[in-house]
Amino acid sequence: MSDDAQAYAGTAEGQGPVEIDAELARHLQNKREDLFEEFEIRDAFPPEVLSEARARTDGVHEEIEDELEHRKDLRDLTTWTTDPVDAQDFDDALSIRENEETYTLWVHIADVTHYVHPGSEMWAEAVKRGNTVYLPAYTIHMLPPALAETVCSLVPEEDRLAHTVEMEIKKDTLSFETIDIYKSVIHSNERLTYTQCENRLEDPGLPLHEENSLVFDLADQLHEQRKEDGSLVLNPSRDRAHTIIEECMLKANKAVTHELMWNRGVEAMYRVHPQPTPDQWDKALREITELDGVSIQSTSWDEPRKAVNDALESANSRTLNKIQRAVLKVMPRAKYMNDPFGGHYALNFDIYGHFTSPIRRLSDLINHWIVHENDVPEDLVELCDRASDRQKDAETAERLYKQFLQEVGLDPYAVNNRGIVTVDDDGEVIDENGLPPRE
Repeated sequence: MSDDAQAYAGTAEGQGPVEIDAELARHLQNKREDLFEEFEIRDAFPPEVLSEARARTDGVHEEIEDELEHRKDLRDLTTWTTDPVDAQDFDDALSIRENEETYTLWVHIADVTHYVHPGSEMWAEAVKRGNTVYLPAYTIHMLPPALAETVCSLVPEEDRLAHTVEMEIKKDTLSFETIDIYKSVIHSNERLTYTQCENRLEDPGLPLHEENSLVFDLADQLHEQRKEDGSLVLNPSRDRAHTIIEECMLKANKAVTHELMWNRGVEAMYRVHPQPTPDQWDKALREITELDGVSIQSTSWDEPRKAVNDALESANSRTLNKIQRAVLKVMPRAKYMNDPFGGHYALNFDIYGHFTSPIRRLSDLINHWIVHENDVPEDLVELCDRASDRQKDAETAERLYKQFLQEVGLDPYAVNNRGIVTVDDDGEVIDENGLPPRE
């Protein structure tokens, strides 16, 4: 067994799918359909959308060859993706180089707007959906999988069209020396799971060890700087693989919205997160200090985000969950707006927006179009409201579905990480997707 295989065997997803019987599978299906109706979640794609998606997958290699005339050719640059083991599409990839006084970080994002643009059936459908909805072991895509999981997905060993954010980052301050955003053609060398990424970091003899070690060094510095600056970090025990992806995506998103706001001065779909009132923060901090083993220094009450970070750092898992709940109860909901006024309170960023997930978020798809076209959709305000509302509905549906899983005796975490299958009385698999057989 390879090192990667051994690492995988020790994870939750390596234990194999959760088994259920046909009756329970029907209950789950009925619950999903009820939620879809309540929150107007569109499960099936209209025929005209599917037809358009299939048509855009024809002649892919020839189209990419033609695009090389207008794009930067980055196919010789060492590039890789890192995603959960059950990821169905790969919309971001990384490359990195260390220089004497800077790091060069490339974040390559699937160039979805090359295929999906205003006026197309897929664009109109994406606006209706707003985002991909992730229920445990059941995904409702924003874009047709026929497109999202093929030509838009940055799969390994294939040339792909990308929108690259190239950042020169100063070693001493971690600020931007330069930002360059352009269309590219990339060639991912390998697709890593989070577990494989951890394994590559541990073993100097494995491929991509040096690159992952370098990008983690940068990501770890970015993470510590964010905390020092007052960014709220509700999950302090994230592994190195998650830290790499989170910090690199945050840096790329920040770079793009910096470019849009300060260099171009255009409207875009910015992510705005209001801050709690002083009374709300006071309530949350008092609730946290009442927990066993948690203390917050009186000097920290004027900087509640740092106070929460300190409390989380020393909390055990049970207390950590209680601290997180206390904070989330008083946090206003973040929303999309055409103006960054107010900034993102939890991240402590003056300007922030989404760019790195155009396969699964309408906001990112629209920002890609704005960056490339240097133009703004006429209905941008309505699109911001739509994206905000659909995200809220998706999160509510996910929470209610997880509650239902618990009510019927299933662990949502296990289902989410291991998948689900329907088995008969003899333990034989009836359906690998956990769906009951059709009558």
